Amino acid sequence: MPRMPQLQWDLFCRVVDNFGDVGVCWRLAADLAARGERVRLWVDDARALAWMAPGGAAGVELQAWPDAEDDTRPVGDVVVEAFGCELPPAVLVRIAEKAAEAPRKPVWINLEYLSAEGYVERSHRLRSPQMHGPARGFSKWFFYPGFTAATGGLLREPELMAQREAFDRDAWLAAHRIAPQPGEQLASLFCYQVPSVEALLGCLDHAGHERTLLLVPGTAPPLPALPPSVRVQSLPYLTQPDFDRLLWACDLNFVRGEDSLVRALWAGRPFIWQIYPQHDGVHELKLQAFLDRFDASPDIRAAWRAWNGLQAAPVAGPDRASWQAQCLIWRKALLAQTDLASQLLSFVAESL
Repeated sequence: MPRMPQLQWDLFCRVVDNFGDVGVCWRLAADLAARGERVRLWVDDARALAWMAPGGAAGVELQAWPDAEDDTRPVGDVVVEAFGCELPPAVLVRIAEKAAEAPRKPVWINLEYLSAEGYVERSHRLRSPQMHGPARGFSKWFFYPGFTAATGGLLREPELMAQREAFDRDAWLAAHRIAPQPGEQLASLFCYQVPSVEALLGCLDHAGHERTLLLVPGTAPPLPALPPSVRVQSLPYLTQPDFDRLLWACDLNFVRGEDSLVRALWAGRPFIWQIYPQHDGVHELKLQAFLDRFDASPDIRAAWRAWNGLQAAPVAGPDRASWQAQCLIWRKALLAQTDLASQLLSFVAESL
């Protein structure tokens, strides 16, 4: 099959809270650009990219969110509306104009949040005709990342697993002035808050490791009093590649949000995910859907629920050996699926 000509992508992102939205969008933009596409990333708050991606990425052009009603800048071949961010009216006008004038209509994609819930498979790649507004008569397409072959897959750069295999743990730790003591396990802590110190300590308790070096990147939430067996080292905010390597270097990872969940899955280490809490309790259903999707063992389920404040902490954390084995099984299953950027490229090729 001949390769599609290079396309211009316009990826729109609004930062709702924390760093997850722009983190996912930057990874996608950089991944597409590395495959030969041209990408403009439109974002209303790009401050986090100063540490996530200080060097930028070849082929990615960063643009401020187009607030002006009379903005006349043209749109590209593909318009990606990330996480229902609602495109500005001026952009909708440009989409309609290009659809009427250009030899081919732009492909308009609504890239949704990641979930393991059943509706994702039912909603993936559905058409959404626009009945009102400047783009009336045009259609956008729902694209759902996910954990099965019937979804849009997960972000995974083509060279990622080869880099993981070649990772020099000792060299990376030394470069970041991280010096574990003999017999000390490494654990990373990236969380919204510490909902249960009992759940934290239960998971850190691991036969063969009486002590833990807890690595905390970025601005840490208030940490509770920890026993002398747990040593804490604060790290600066890490670039996205270095955050990946932090997860690779650790024996146990506590992660939060969408982007970090996916990177923890690729790390293949035991981990616990803190899902973004929602006032209506929907986050509990999303967490349960993930655990069900991967048929997590009862002890992993209990640890994850306790860490998310959904039940009391168990007396002990999951058995580390079986936990490690389950994480590798999860990763193997996901590696058999086509990644998100590849699926987007295929979908656009079909739609143009």
